Amino acid sequence: MNIRELQDEILRLKKEKDFCILAHVYENREIVEIADYIGDSFGLSQEAAKAPQKNVIMCGVRFMAETVKLLSPDKNVYLSNRVAGCPMAEQMDVELLREMKRENPDHTVVAYINTTAELKTECDVCVTSASALEIVKKIDNDKIIFIPDINLGQYVQANLPEKSFKFFKGGCPVHAAMKKSDVENARKLYPGALLLVHPECPPAVTEEADFVGSTTGIMNYAKKSDAKEFIIGTENSIVSHLQYDCPDKKFYPLSKNLVCNNMRVTTLPDVLACLKGDGEEITLSEEVMEKAKGCIDEMLRLG
Repeated sequence: MNIRELQDEILRLKKEKDFCILAHVYENREIVEIADYIGDSFGLSQEAAKAPQKNVIMCGVRFMAETVKLLSPDKNVYLSNRVAGCPMAEQMDVELLREMKRENPDHTVVAYINTTAELKTECDVCVTSASALEIVKKIDNDKIIFIPDINLGQYVQANLPEKSFKFFKGGCPVHAAMKKSDVENARKLYPGALLLVHPECPPAVTEEADFVGSTTGIMNYAKKSDAKEFIIGTENSIVSHLQYDCPDKKFYPLSKNLVCNNMRVTTLPDVLACLKGDGEEITLSEEVMEKAKGCIDEMLRLG
């Protein structure tokens, strides 16, 4: 089967078998085109909760599928490729966080959404890259443990100097590998382009940016801007998507190395196999479901 034939068969089966397909924006174009909803991880979870279908396929990574299950406990949730993980989400375990909490008992624990459901059970509030600054600002406590991404945490800290932070020195290895020299090289190649970067990049990169925001924030900024050229400082699939969506504008990668192999591992045959009953269903214990959803509920309460 070619790409079009695979897409047509997936579209037929998802309707026949009552499936909703979610695709994170870092997925390849052929995956995005067959999805019911496309976006950042938490936004996809919210869309799945509202969707009428009883079955959900996540084309993304494991923690995203877990978050879908937390918000849709009565639905059958499947991960399209069982090896699609997130190095950031897997960097920290529960015991390590408990040790940080014992050493800093007066701190509020803020968890980036890019964490496992199990780790969320030990956290006070969850944040996304889009909401982190707003949520942490609203927390009554001025002492914060921020996990696991130190770069996102330091971005929040720089904008909230009135609060003190303890960090776990983790993060996205793809974004964290970016350097100021990458910015300098890109500026030389594309001198008229605006630089749009994700806050998972190091401070040396975000400080040079014209805009810092979530992936969908970057895409929306580029689409609405009157500018015609952009350097994109997040996963390089976004360069491709924006080129399709805005053919009258030009988009360049901050680095050819901004590639998430965990996102690229999912294929159309994976999605088709999932629809035929070969996907991995996400299951979480009642205890994990209850405790992990608590920090998500607190995020929604705060903003």
